[in-house]
Amino acid sequence: MTMKKAAVLILVGLFIINLNVYGSSAGKKVKNIILMVPDGTPISTIVAARIYAYGPGKERLHLETLEQIGYQSTHSRNSIITDSAAAASAWACGQKFNNKEISFHRETKEAPKTILELAKEMGKGTGLVATSTITHATPAAFGAHVFSRKCEKTIAKQFITTTGVDVLLGGGLSNFKSTEMQKDFCGTWGNFITLAEENNYKVVYNREEMLKAVGEKKLLGLFCPGCMTPVYKKEVMDPKNREPGLPEMTRTALSILEQNNKGFFLMVEGSQVDWANHQNNLIYQIGETLEFDRAVKVVLDWVEDKESRRENTLIIVVSDHGCGGFAIKGPYGKTFDKPGEYIEDGWVSKSHTGEDTMIWSQGPYSEHLGKAIDNTDIFHIMKAALTGDVYKHP
Repeated sequence: MTMKKAAVLILVGLFIINLNVYGSSAGKKVKNIILMVPDGTPISTIVAARIYAYGPGKERLHLETLEQIGYQSTHSRNSIITDSAAAASAWACGQKFNNKEISFHRETKEAPKTILELAKEMGKGTGLVATSTITHATPAAFGAHVFSRKCEKTIAKQFITTTGVDVLLGGGLSNFKSTEMQKDFCGTWGNFITLAEENNYKVVYNREEMLKAVGEKKLLGLFCPGCMTPVYKKEVMDPKNREPGLPEMTRTALSILEQNNKGFFLMVEGSQVDWANHQNNLIYQIGETLEFDRAVKVVLDWVEDKESRRENTLIIVVSDHGCGGFAIKGPYGKTFDKPGEYIEDGWVSKSHTGEDTMIWSQGPYSEHLGKAIDNTDIFHIMKAALTGDVYKHP
């Protein structure tokens, strides 16, 4: 072998090693990041919903078809058992927070920039979608900084006047329009609907108005005073409900945000899977899980519609923590032969639980998510994706 051939082989070897260490996405900026959160969802919840939807065969939920599979540890700064505020703040900022803190360290008064704020600084569009109040802990962590998740009116005001999130869709009208007698834990109250309109938001209150607003650049959709109606209640008790579903809200957010030629950051939360698990309510749980999965399908269809979207979009599906200690305990000695049958459920508690949670992902930089990581790592991977930097584990 000549010296020249040996040198070439060494360079090729170093290149392969570099790909293995740093991943094939190094140097490529990601245009869009879509983070999707089925709140409070252990893997057993996914399995139960899959069995109900398809039976126990080979068909999978849409979220299970993403290319990379990993899992994350979830503890907060001050507890093995995290709450949604600390967990979402870890994703948003890449640091551990105490439970109840919203991207804000109460002791030091530090408020690190969130991934949404970094995307905003780059000129990208930004959006938050949830089936809770839009000011609830998970969406709040990306667009606000407060010492307590109870400060939902403060969060509402920050969304509009400080962060300027382009698309906000969910419940929580009462947090955007209140009197002094209704002030929040931080002492904030006021008419933030007027503030939103002054800041060029189109404000809508039902499904029909939302669907007509797809050409707007900034949209605030508040579809009920508190949280949105659970899927199983809408289907059975209130067929004339005028609230949009999570898939429709997701599609609307994409339609507005894709107008920005620099791309966008979007967080979509299926908030009430967690609440169903708190209640140990299987029917509630499966309805919310499948509704969330339909929103995942909306995203996957949107990405697959254009080659450029697939090449330039990072999709991450991850739950913040477990809840209820949910388990499939039966039926033992029997399998289902058709969809629409419920498993036998078992529960450990009505509170959050400390197990690791699954991560499904695809797109540039997703290779860094297909393994065991910490929840704080997700921020650093998203940040590297935005900047095109080589990702190195912190």
